[in-house]
Amino acid sequence: MLHVELREAGFEPWQYLAEWQRQQIPAATARSGAAAVFVGTMRDFNEGDDVVEMYLEHYPGMTERQLESIAAEAIQTWSLDDVCIVHRVGEIHPADAIVLVAVWSAHRAEAFTACRHIMEVLKHQAPFWKQEKLATGSARWVEKNTQG
Repeated sequence: MLHVELREAGFEPWQYLAEWQRQQIPAATARSGAAAVFVGTMRDFNEGDDVVEMYLEHYPGMTERQLESIAAEAIQTWSLDDVCIVHRVGEIHPADAIVLVAVWSAHRAEAFTACRHIMEVLKHQAPFWKQEKLATGSARWVEKNTQG
């Protein structure tokens, strides 16, 4: 199984995850011995500047397909029971959750490795573009991602 969702509305990742596990994958979680989760949030600084807002653009359709491809490749590589990716788009503020990546597997090593792999590939290959609004009132496009 895999689930990919892009959303403009904010979300509480731990509540989302608990609901997802309860409703969507009881059989998968019953056979999974491990779950690994990554939650990324917006910082209020970048490159030495105070950031007050970010706008995250994407290419509808293409972005979802890319995320599904990343998840499917991870499922095959690490024999995962399930993958859930939720990613914000649109206007985001400091401390808002931007991304949730969760994986379920029979063993912890696969879960940890796959979760990190998905996040790193997503960060470098998924078609998202970030524009930051700085405390000075100016805006800039983010040209590079931070290192893992």
